[in-house]
Amino acid sequence: MNARERLRRAYMHEEMDRPGVYSRTGFPSNDPSYDRLRAYLEAHTELKLGWNARALESPYPTTRTVEPWSADFAQRVTTLHTPAGDLQATELVGLKGQPGLSQTYLIKSREDALAYLSLPMPEIGGDVEPCFALDRKVGERGIVDVSLGFNPAGFVAELCGSEMFALLSVTDRDVLHALCEREMQRTLALLRFLLARGVGPFFSMLGEEYIVPPLHGPADFHDFNVRYDKPLLDLIHDSGGRVHIHCHGSIRRVMDGFLEMGVDVLHPFEAPPHGDITPQQAKEAARGRICLEGNIPIQHLYEETPEFVRQETEALIAAAFDDGRGLIVSPTASPYIYGAGERCFPQYRAMVDAVLGWQR
Repeated sequence: MNARERLRRAYMHEEMDRPGVYSRTGFPSNDPSYDRLRAYLEAHTELKLGWNARALESPYPTTRTVEPWSADFAQRVTTLHTPAGDLQATELVGLKGQPGLSQTYLIKSREDALAYLSLPMPEIGGDVEPCFALDRKVGERGIVDVSLGFNPAGFVAELCGSEMFALLSVTDRDVLHALCEREMQRTLALLRFLLARGVGPFFSMLGEEYIVPPLHGPADFHDFNVRYDKPLLDLIHDSGGRVHIHCHGSIRRVMDGFLEMGVDVLHPFEAPPHGDITPQQAKEAARGRICLEGNIPIQHLYEETPEFVRQETEALIAAAFDDGRGLIVSPTASPYIYGAGERCFPQYRAMVDAVLGWQR
């Protein structure tokens, strides 16, 4: 079974010859220490080549400036020009390969939310041929992942920040729903454009993690995530497509929500202390309906021994692949420590080799 067929079967909840094995590849920028790991993953794992469907949307009127901040960071100021006035956000940008850090957000009040709602919906257009070119490029080595970016509630949480989203969910819930409805309609329009041109069948979204316990309870998860995600997933499923969702955090109490919205692949289903669901619990909830992608903690690939990771991988397969379907072994995140590519390489190889060497 080649990698493309193995991933197809994983997404379709069909029997596989072995678990899939995959890693997200958001490596630190300009870091040659990861060159050997990049080559190893490309040669030995199932591949997903990402294609950003949001690039087909016309951009909003925005200006950005970058200002000095410290020896390690610059400050980027983003100003969004709306018919009802300007909105501004600031973030720190790493100068030495570090992740960025949001400081302030575009929406800081109900009035800001109403200003954002005054924006016209983006126009959609452009060439989808690059997506098909990627598919030809990956061939039997994997699939093309058509990224829809943030789900509606996750996009709104990005506009507000988690704290303001939580506050508005108590004081101004109506305006949050208006923002989520707008983003759902925006994504539905994009999906109709894509599906009419044969793009797919593998789509992905992220952002549900903003509305999970402990910051939000199951009722909020259903009201903001399930409510606005399900129409998107239904449209994709009606075309024969499948949907991958990336969601960190404590998801045990909202697994029924993922099932209700129709998620096909869920990453990374984290156990304590970073989440609250074990592989056994995740498999019990998802069996036959959701393919689990995970759940090797990314920090273990830097901090533990290769033997530890090998045993952890074998235990994961025993817990979540007893029925011969529904598992893609994967770290919980991309490699992330600048300059540490060689430090994590033996652990990555142990993870991959444990999957490749697995036998029924």
